[in-house]
Amino acid sequence: MSDWFSTLAAGSELPMDATSELQERGFVVIPGPTRPDLLANAYTSAVASATSDDIRIGSTSTKVNDFVNRGAEFDNLYVFPPLLEACYRVIGRPFKLSSLHARTLRPGSPSQELHVDVPRGSADWPLLGFILMVDEFRPNNGATRFVPGSHRWSSTPEDTISDLRAEHDGQMLACSNAGSLLIFNGSAWHGHTANTSSGPRRSLQGAFIPRAGRAGTDFAARMQPETRARLDSVAQYVLAL
Repeated sequence: MSDWFSTLAAGSELPMDATSELQERGFVVIPGPTRPDLLANAYTSAVASATSDDIRIGSTSTKVNDFVNRGAEFDNLYVFPPLLEACYRVIGRPFKLSSLHARTLRPGSPSQELHVDVPRGSADWPLLGFILMVDEFRPNNGATRFVPGSHRWSSTPEDTISDLRAEHDGQMLACSNAGSLLIFNGSAWHGHTANTSSGPRRSLQGAFIPRAGRAGTDFAARMQPETRARLDSVAQYVLAL
């Protein structure tokens, strides 16, 4: 895959302004790989067919695990060229997909505590996170907030803030239309805001980590024959198969 890494290094897929925003602010929103209507239909069908073993109901949201094996409609997300180039920019060495799941933020849910996704220096750092917006992300339905530039800080929110749910000076909301792709450095301080709307806010979320890290989902162990049959060489590499 050396030629593939050389292509990523050439920087031909992620626009220069998007690369700059990711490096300077720690996050960027770009057009995603899937038509919003097709994405919403596929999401609804996949979530409805999930078994209880893969469903996690939390205090604010419901998650459904492993969207690698839930249909060809989701294959283009984790091999989306601009996303893979962003991985190269943030991780800087061979990487793999760690997780890919659905997350539905329920109406009436409070804001999430500011946090980082992985401690610095761990085997899973640096981490590149991404969120595909199944629904529009708005200020009133739980859009993700970021503290720009915080991915460069050595401290964590827990180290410095007494109220992790409170608004932070300088925070920015990642609002955009359905079908947009939010890409972020996992060291950036972030968390979803309160969903004060009357409806759920749906997304597909995932993360890439260094190849030597421990993935959140063992995709090789879960791999279905019909999924493997349609994977190209890049997908197989990204999934560490």
